[in-house]
Amino acid sequence: PQMARDHYLAPSATPEGSKVVRLAAAGAANNYDYREVGKPVKLAGDSRFDLCAAGDEIEGFITSVESSTQNDFSIGGVHEFGRYFVTADGLRATPGTGTIAIGDYVVAGTAVAKGTALTGYPKVCKTTAAGNTLNFKWRVVSHWTAGTGAVGTTIVIERV
Repeated sequence: PQMARDHYLAPSATPEGSKVVRLAAAGAANNYDYREVGKPVKLAGDSRFDLCAAGDEIEGFITSVESSTQNDFSIGGVHEFGRYFVTADGLRATPGTGTIAIGDYVVAGTAVAKGTALTGYPKVCKTTAAGNTLNFKWRVVSHWTAGTGAVGTTIVIERV
């Protein structure tokens, strides 16, 4: 949890704004559990979202995963708007190097594998694409820690 900072844009998304979707491909080997909560996702099929790989445009974040399946699919919540704490992961072409400035658009950074819980905030990278070419625009609205957007620092992104 982050301490409140006066006059800084902070995360606003809540699970109440989530929509219920299928998660991952059908089949027990593909099912998700609570360890996927907080990870960025993209549309992957009919009414179905899957985890983003590095460089993917972010369509939302997993907010919940049901413990039982439906028709062999994991079911959970995905929130597509609001603000989120994330970790700066550098540039899309060279994750782990570079900084992300206020107003920069971001995509998914180095991914945490399915079945492994996040140990921090999900990582994002500055995209090299122009904002008008992105289908799903998330941009940096606050350098929550350190004020630079350097690799490893906490930043806040917002869907625009």
